Amino acid sequence: MARSIDQQIAETQAKLARLKERQKASETRRKIIVGSVVISNALKEPEKARALAALLRRAVTREVDQKELAGLIEELDQTAEKAGRS
Repeated sequence: MARSIDQQIAETQAKLARLKERQKASETRRKIIVGSVVISNALKEPEKARALAALLRRAVTREVDQKELAGLIEELDQTAEKAGRS
């Protein structure tokens, strides 16, 4: 028996929803990878640490996010201070 137009629409909508989920997962994974590379690089180079800490202070405005990043910003500050002591 042939599928009705409503069934075809429902199947297409379900497929679209699955594709959107895959796209979101891919974007999230990409952000995690880039963030990991940026953080690890900044923790090795004082000038990059200083720049990243400054960027995070400016760009992260939600209090809950600021609390989450407090430890990282402190680490970046410590790395940046090493340049001043050298």
